[in-house]
Amino acid sequence: MGLWDKITGELIDIIQWLDDTNDTLVHRFERAGNEIKYNARLIVREGQLAAFINEGQLADVFKPGTYTLDTRNLPVLTTLKGWKYGFESPFKAEVYFCSTRQFTNLKWGTPGPITMRDPEFGAVRVTAFGIYSIKIKDPATFIREIAGTDGNFTTDQISDNLRGKIGTRIKEVIPDAGIPIIDLESKVVQLGETLRSRIAPAFEGFGLDLTEVQVQDIGLPEEVERAIDKAGAMRAIGDLQRYTRYETAHSINDAAKNPGGLAAAGVGIGMGFGLGGQVASAMGDGPSQPTVQHGSGGASSPPPLPSQIQLFVAVNGQQAGPFDMAVLKHMAQSGQLHRESLVWKQGMTNWTAAGQVAELSSLLDAVPPPMSPR
Repeated sequence: MGLWDKITGELIDIIQWLDDTNDTLVHRFERAGNEIKYNARLIVREGQLAAFINEGQLADVFKPGTYTLDTRNLPVLTTLKGWKYGFESPFKAEVYFCSTRQFTNLKWGTPGPITMRDPEFGAVRVTAFGIYSIKIKDPATFIREIAGTDGNFTTDQISDNLRGKIGTRIKEVIPDAGIPIIDLESKVVQLGETLRSRIAPAFEGFGLDLTEVQVQDIGLPEEVERAIDKAGAMRAIGDLQRYTRYETAHSINDAAKNPGGLAAAGVGIGMGFGLGGQVASAMGDGPSQPTVQHGSGGASSPPPLPSQIQLFVAVNGQQAGPFDMAVLKHMAQSGQLHRESLVWKQGMTNWTAAGQVAELSSLLDAVPPPMSPR
């Protein structure tokens, strides 16, 4: 074997890349002197593209397949080299393999709070986080603009740059979307699609295709979250007076089961009705205050309100109350107060059946008697 045969036998005859990573975008095929043998075989697997670079210039890009390298399938390189009549000697060129598969689960987030105007809460600061996916669309542009001469270019080397572009652009997208704060979390798919369409052109300038953007979380200030919770609770309660009466009936039943609990129940019920009346009045649901008429000889203030009747009721052998007529009416309707129930009010010498008290007679007459079993 001659010296030349020995040298040429050591030159490359198979060019391929077996990718055993999950984050490599570009891999340069390494060879001392970048010498490639004439008639060498180039193997480009699915999910790859192979780019030939000659003295800093892109010569050819090969799609998936197996190729025998000669002047017929290297037309641009042939022109650059000045091979007019073919060649048989080794030639120098760099081969970059580009992965064209999708790279998913790349994270992004807003670098700081986004200030937006909301019709209900005013100026509010929000944050957003999520993931995105990319793939190489134009190997030549990506190598020229991003990878350069790096022999092994991974997603970590570009993720900070791309994350910053998404985080900055979403500061424009969220305020422009016109979505109320309270609806943002239910519109994350729409936000992601809008964000992708806004940023995709910037990624194309790098030779990349932004295939997906997901908005996974919208962060709201604590005071806004509390306000949303309170608004939901108020809508759930609805009529405060009806809600208070409902709670009163249940508190009497619960207190009657515990010895000594009815006295405390009476205090709680009174406070509940007082609070319910105040809140309802403040919200415009309660009775309006009388308007004072100031005229010649007219009174400067309204007369005092008549005192309401307060009665104690014996429930399960225990004293409960005092209750006003609104509570007593609800007790009668729920079956907790009937004609035989013992009641007492100030001025009475002994406990008396409710049916014999004038103030309760009309109230009890409005309650139908229990149905007799068939």
